[in-house]
Amino acid sequence: MNISVCFIKRKRLPDYNSIEELFGNIISEIDRHLNTSIYAVQHSGGSPMTLLKNIWNFKTQSDVYHITGDVHYMAMAFRKNTILTIHDVNSAFGGNIFKNFYIKLFWFWLPALAVNRISVISEFTKKELSQIIPFAKHKIQVIPNPVSSVLEPSIFEFRTDKPRILLIGTKSNKNLERSIAALQGITCKVVIVGKLSQTQNQLLKEKAIDFDNYNNLTYIAIIEHYILADLVCFPSTYEGFGMPIVEAQAIGRPVLTSNMGAMAEVAGEGAYLVNPFEVNAIRDGVLELINNETLRLGLIKKGFENVQRFQTKHIAKQYINLYTEMVNS
Repeated sequence: MNISVCFIKRKRLPDYNSIEELFGNIISEIDRHLNTSIYAVQHSGGSPMTLLKNIWNFKTQSDVYHITGDVHYMAMAFRKNTILTIHDVNSAFGGNIFKNFYIKLFWFWLPALAVNRISVISEFTKKELSQIIPFAKHKIQVIPNPVSSVLEPSIFEFRTDKPRILLIGTKSNKNLERSIAALQGITCKVVIVGKLSQTQNQLLKEKAIDFDNYNNLTYIAIIEHYILADLVCFPSTYEGFGMPIVEAQAIGRPVLTSNMGAMAEVAGEGAYLVNPFEVNAIRDGVLELINNETLRLGLIKKGFENVQRFQTKHIAKQYINLYTEMVNS
């Protein structure tokens, strides 16, 4: 199939790697079938001058242009066969009314008008995005994130006396504060991946949590923490997808996550779902997973079944079909 696809990426920064990791796997698989190239914008940030420079500097020619996320405004650099992947909606907002209008205009409204197709990573994100761009909702298609092929089942023996509980992420939506409060008094070793704030550090000390904290880890190092964990606790209050859920499932660890939004959608039947806004619900869920072996083993089995729908080959095929449809239309 002689179709060329150029993947447009943000300028890579040390603290932001999630999009790069997941699309790296997708591109590697697509490259087996199509001619691929990668272009990273030269400037980071969101000022009008940054947008103008990045759009003006792009000169690459291709049959299809795929904006992989974050730099949505790059859609205005192309005239045909462009697909934009949007990972979530809510995290883009939060400033004053003028900043929010600026984001809507250059990250959602104008890009939605310019592109041929928009892919989103969950039905939850599709619903949110349709409210922002109702005029372009016919362009939206759900293509979920793939689970990395380097993740393999890892045999382990659950340590009921002092389980190792893994918490991924420290931003406000990761709900770390409630998780810390929920774990107070439970005999466990807590491992937190992500930079802790002074307030979070203080709370961990106040609650007498036995914890280790790791920051700026490579993806391989994060995988090692999944393998070492007995349980993954991820009661996030908002996600466009919730990659730690399927990553933990792929390795074979019991997962506790939220009963709302994309988390419940992505987890399927392979996780223990709780109300993320209730500390007692998180606590009861953790204790149930620690004390109920039958439940744990059942969730692990269902988790393995669930991740099959996120295999890279399956996801890449959906994109290839979309590219082919665009070129032939």
